[in-house]
Amino acid sequence: QVQLVESGGGLVQAGDSLRLSCAVSGSISSIDALAWYRQAPGKRREHVAGITYGGSTSYTDSVKGRFTVSRDNAKNTMYLQMNSLKPEDTAVYYCVGYGITPPRDYWGQGTQGTVSS
Repeated sequence: QVQLVESGGGLVQAGDSLRLSCAVSGSISSIDALAWYRQAPGKRREHVAGITYGGSTSYTDSVKGRFTVSRDNAKNTMYLQMNSLKPEDTAVYYCVGYGITPPRDYWGQGTQGTVSS
């Protein structure tokens, strides 16, 4: 089994920054890529950013240039640095681990990020 625990959410003003962390534990060797998703009130959950074990990254268009995803494989932790935050970034942020064996997704419990205008 794999466990993912997010932290770092909070309430900030527009233009501020937040740094989210996702600690991965358990059968870590079964995990390859990691990703951040978010879900705003009344909206569908959306992919925000992803990172492979080797460090290749991807971002949804709305966060490019503002968010940076990274991982420290020695600490089994993934990060999401969020700068120039906007009220529309308000959401519950989830981290996801993509398992290889077995091929399944592992989700964290989420952390709330709120941006006031």
